[in-house]
Amino acid sequence: MDYNFGEVEKKWQDYWRANKIYKVGIDHSKPKFYVLDMFPYPSGAGLHVGHPLGYIASDIYSRYKRLKGFNVLHPMGYDAYGLPAEQYAIQTGTHPAVTTEKNIARYREQLDRIGFSFDWDREVRTCDPEYYKWTQWTFINLFHAWFNKKTNKAESVETLVATFEKEGNINTEAASSDAVAFTAESWNSMSEKEQQEMLMHYRLAYLADTMVNWCPALGTVLANDEVSEGLSVRGNHPVERKSMKQWLLRITAYADRLLNGLETIDWSESLKDIQRNWIGKSVGGSLKFSIAESDETIEVFTTRPDTIFGATFMVLAPEHELVKKITTTSQQKEIEAYVKRTKNRSERERMAEVKKVSGAFTGSYAHNPFTNTQIPIWIADYVLMGYGTGAIMAVPAHDSRDFAFARHFNLPVIQVIKQKGEELSDPSTWETSYDSKEGIAVNSGFIDGMEVKDAIKAVVAEAEKKEIGTARINYRLRDAIFSRQRYWGEPFPVYYKDGMPYVLNENQLPLELPPVDAFLPTETGEPPLARANNWHTAEGFPLETNTMPGFAGSSAYYLRYMDPRNEERYFSEEAVNYWENVDLYIGGAEHATGHLIYARFWNMFLFDLGMAVKEEPFKKLINQGMIQGRSSLVYRVNPEKMTEYMLWEQLKDGKMGVTFQKDFRDGSRKFDFFSEEAGIVIEVNRQKWLEKLANSYEEYCREKGYKLLLIPLRDFVDDFDGILQRIKALIKGENVPAFVPKEALMNIPVFVSKNVPGREFYSDPLHVDISLVHNDVLDTEGFKKWQPHFENSLFLFEDGRYICGYEVEKMSKSKYNVQNPDELIERYGADTLRLYEMFLGPLEQSKPWDTQGIEGVFRFIRKFWRLFHNEQNVFSVSNDPATEAELKILHKTIRKIEDDIERFSFNTAVSAFMICVNDLNDLKCNKREILEPLTVLISAYAPHLAEELWQMLGHDESVVLQKFPVCIAAFLVENSFVYPVSFNGKTRFKIELPADMSPAEVEQAVLASEEAKKWTEGKQVRKIIVVPQRIINIVI
Repeated sequence: MDYNFGEVEKKWQDYWRANKIYKVGIDHSKPKFYVLDMFPYPSGAGLHVGHPLGYIASDIYSRYKRLKGFNVLHPMGYDAYGLPAEQYAIQTGTHPAVTTEKNIARYREQLDRIGFSFDWDREVRTCDPEYYKWTQWTFINLFHAWFNKKTNKAESVETLVATFEKEGNINTEAASSDAVAFTAESWNSMSEKEQQEMLMHYRLAYLADTMVNWCPALGTVLANDEVSEGLSVRGNHPVERKSMKQWLLRITAYADRLLNGLETIDWSESLKDIQRNWIGKSVGGSLKFSIAESDETIEVFTTRPDTIFGATFMVLAPEHELVKKITTTSQQKEIEAYVKRTKNRSERERMAEVKKVSGAFTGSYAHNPFTNTQIPIWIADYVLMGYGTGAIMAVPAHDSRDFAFARHFNLPVIQVIKQKGEELSDPSTWETSYDSKEGIAVNSGFIDGMEVKDAIKAVVAEAEKKEIGTARINYRLRDAIFSRQRYWGEPFPVYYKDGMPYVLNENQLPLELPPVDAFLPTETGEPPLARANNWHTAEGFPLETNTMPGFAGSSAYYLRYMDPRNEERYFSEEAVNYWENVDLYIGGAEHATGHLIYARFWNMFLFDLGMAVKEEPFKKLINQGMIQGRSSLVYRVNPEKMTEYMLWEQLKDGKMGVTFQKDFRDGSRKFDFFSEEAGIVIEVNRQKWLEKLANSYEEYCREKGYKLLLIPLRDFVDDFDGILQRIKALIKGENVPAFVPKEALMNIPVFVSKNVPGREFYSDPLHVDISLVHNDVLDTEGFKKWQPHFENSLFLFEDGRYICGYEVEKMSKSKYNVQNPDELIERYGADTLRLYEMFLGPLEQSKPWDTQGIEGVFRFIRKFWRLFHNEQNVFSVSNDPATEAELKILHKTIRKIEDDIERFSFNTAVSAFMICVNDLNDLKCNKREILEPLTVLISAYAPHLAEELWQMLGHDESVVLQKFPVCIAAFLVENSFVYPVSFNGKTRFKIELPADMSPAEVEQAVLASEEAKKWTEGKQVRKIIVVPQRIINIVI
């Protein structure tokens, strides 16, 4: 019987579902293993072939660990809140819950068809009130917590209040927002509102004014990674920087723990470095500079206090609060213009554009307390308000950006660091700054001659003595903005009394999203929740109208999977003590500074509460590479470029026997081509324009005595050779009609095939749907039907075909390069898709999608099936004992597959399966002793095929419940080797010889073989190359 993959795959998917084969519970008799995928946002487009890559890898590993005796938790759910559903709701009026439910159903259907081993009884959705109840619960606990630096953990605000009542905050070591010092007496005399305002400086979830990326068109705040070049990533709407009152999470309190935790987890160094740089710990000093003719001071943080003697100017961030105060009248207009110009640029863009120098002088000067000189104060957008103090002392000799700024604005450069034994040089001759962190101080007063590390300590000590500075640690990491002005998100469990926020009691959760009449902000600019009726507590206190951001629901979903139906607790102690944390997490590296850092913070907080039992949520993390789309391109002719190139190529340089010039002008008249020698005027344009201008052109040429040729653009498509013949006839003096009217070309698009000469000079590339292209040849009739404005398209072919170009890039609907897995499953089956996605290359590398290779994998599936069937295609498995050769193939494959899966080298395992099947085919092996363990072995990769064959082998129990085959080491010892024998580099036959034969003995044996004699008969053997246990090549 043939392998009917469609029938087989549906049969086993139904079986798995009905029998809950993948349902898992706590089982103390087995070791646990928790495998997790980053759950998807259910978009309307569904899955494309790039999405399942990581899911397939994790599924193979999950199945493998089950076979190895582990109790495997492998859940799936949906990150269901998000802006796309809300934007669709705004456009159509359809509630986001409706579209989200529809999209989830589509995702579930696609995921089931690929054959994943998810325990669907544990499914979670972030938009489900029973799920986000616990997101709200965590927020309440963050609100009620502060970070005690003495104990290095979060504690209840109640302990802080008790301290304030006894001794104020004088001795409190807390992560806080610049709270002023107060005594116990002061605290106890404060009103409730004043106390709540003071506690806001300490809470881990707090309300504050902060600079945000505000998108008016979307009506919400955007995270930095949602903004690019001043526009929203979604929709390309303008984004502006503005100050708004927002909820924030004090993630900075955990900066050191987040850094230290990286040393304890098995993540790639590249991803760890991304997080280290994002946290950005810097050790240095805080220094104060007084401002001339002002009572104000500028505080800076610097990692190099030793270079203060080389500080020749200061720079403030454009949004620094001192800018308005210190700007002189004469500089006010310039400063205001610069601030306005830089206002809407994101910090990420400001950091990235290192080559673009800009700034403005405030007109004021600061006093350098170590050189006793006045230095100018500038503003520039390369200084960020969110890092340090938003001000720097600029040392251009030893910082590249300061150096570029000084060169641009002609500011002084003073060298204050050099290497031992090195002579001082004139900084005016330097091309770059000297940025070494080692050396000795020069031109630096009392620290001259000191090593850098000693000089840093000396300057900080002197600053502390003068009371103008102190040692300090700074972080690039900033507190996370946690509120969005959207509808489709978790409601905050917060109400307001006397303008101050309070949180609901836990027994009031979940606070569910209310219905609204529209999903836009109100007319007064309030978030959509302000439209809800009765959006207040039972006591009448107004509820918060912002909602939580996208990362709220994904920050601890892995914990909820452990006990997803628990109505009383986030998860039970039994569940968390058993599953602990995630053993293997697979997802994209693009989440390094978003989800992955927020989840670690969230987990550490829950660990402090005694909820999580491990400080780190994910032991091992693998970032799967991207499956890139192979986009197809068509080339639309630009008429102006085409005439310039195609016709000019024939007219220039006297190729027609007379000289032509291009773009000829006579007063206000302009023609495309003109030959004074032959008295010929040529104009090329669209049909309708030539019809309008024909009489005027003809009258002009009659007056001048010129011959006229008006060429409709369509002629370039229909009869370019005819155009050239008409021009030649004119040159010879023959009569040629000036204008032959044709069917109007109007705006008919013309497309030129990829390899037509000169195409790159007169066409523009457009993406075309890959479904219309086969082996780079465009289905032109299908293309005309694809989009209405292409239905009358004309084509310039090559060899009667239209050849498309291609580009390898990210799969995207906008590039029409999305490959739907459903189509491939229909054609080849889910097991083929699973194997092929792994076969494409190493999991962590990006690779282009190319369906041409899938045929080979499809053939392999059928070849595997045929191992179990005779030549009449009837199931036929022998109970005879396996031969030693067969057992060697089996056990070599078991060892290889096990090693490869343990190394996450899934692609090489597929190759090993292919080699194994070919070798067994060569031996015509159909032994049960070989095929049963091989079926179990391949079940992780091709579960449907394995289940069917396992049942045909006579087993009632699912192959999922079997044990991984044991490799017998004795069969790994090779007594012989099968050499491929080549003649002049071409393989002609194989010969099996003892493995311990010397090269000379191999030569003798192979030449004596009947196969070799057949190829060498009547020929001279010039040379024999033997690579022991590799190859034999005979040169004849």
